Amino acid sequence: MVSLLLCSSKDPASINLHNELLLNGGWADPIPMKHGILFEHKIQKVHMLLMEHTHHIFADNIDIIHEEETNVILKEVLVLSKHVSKSKIPALTVHAIGLPGQTPLGEKGISGGINGEVIPPSPRFFKLFQILMNVATEMDLDSEFDITLESTHHGPFLSRPTLYLEIGSTMAEWIRKDVAKTWAIVISKCLGLDGSEPDGEWKGKGDVMLCLGGGHYAPRHKSIISQTELWLGHILANYSLIFDEYSENTEAAGAWKNSLTNSLKATQIAYPGGDIFAHLDRKSFKSWQRNAIIIFLESQNIPVYRGKQILLLHKHKSSTNSASKQ
Repeated sequence: MVSLLLCSSKDPASINLHNELLLNGGWADPIPMKHGILFEHKIQKVHMLLMEHTHHIFADNIDIIHEEETNVILKEVLVLSKHVSKSKIPALTVHAIGLPGQTPLGEKGISGGINGEVIPPSPRFFKLFQILMNVATEMDLDSEFDITLESTHHGPFLSRPTLYLEIGSTMAEWIRKDVAKTWAIVISKCLGLDGSEPDGEWKGKGDVMLCLGGGHYAPRHKSIISQTELWLGHILANYSLIFDEYSENTEAAGAWKNSLTNSLKATQIAYPGGDIFAHLDRKSFKSWQRNAIIIFLESQNIPVYRGKQILLLHKHKSSTNSASKQ
């Protein structure tokens, strides 16, 4: 199975990242194809595709198209992209994709994808973020850039597990070579392009955290992830968990359940056999919303843990694993 690095000439950060990875070497000569220019890595089963006429967020089904054109099966898609924010704060971000909570359901989204559809995240989600934090610190970018997770948002609509790897938030950052080099090191380490063993491969066992509630940059979830070695599922901000007006003694209505159902299913697809649990940013919900979510998750056999419980669980399992290796 092959990992696909997806780039677009319509995106200056994507081009910058694409060029930096090529400078690292290890790629065969480019192959012009109907859907873009293909570069195959000589050591690892990794393809890099440069689309020349389409922006990646609108490249619905590009994973299936690539499989048909190259006769391979993709294990994941990692999209190299710019990040845009109103604050214009320099940032390096990682996030899963989909349009949970967007309506009308089933229609094309404004920013690509299909309203209501959620794409499985690549299991490398946590590992990419962890390595990014470490490399950004080594490159002295951590004081200038916000190294962060984002909640699930935008297109394209794909079938294979996917993540966006981004440089933000203005042209000044999108074209910086040192920033592109940082991401190139992270990607090379995680995919083994530097000759090392690939990292973040799902082995069929582990604790997977589904993150619910809070703002777009998920600070409470990020705080826990930064202190653990957990696998990471979808991150849903409050704006993706939409509740209708509360009516006492009735079931909580709204698109929240569709968002949660689809995000849980996508996470289960990404981590077959994984022990999925949920962490709620409790203060971001009203009590009746929180209760509705917990009751629904319990009906799906998904436990809900508080932050302190997760950290204790991680500490216990880490100690147990260390003892078993001695």
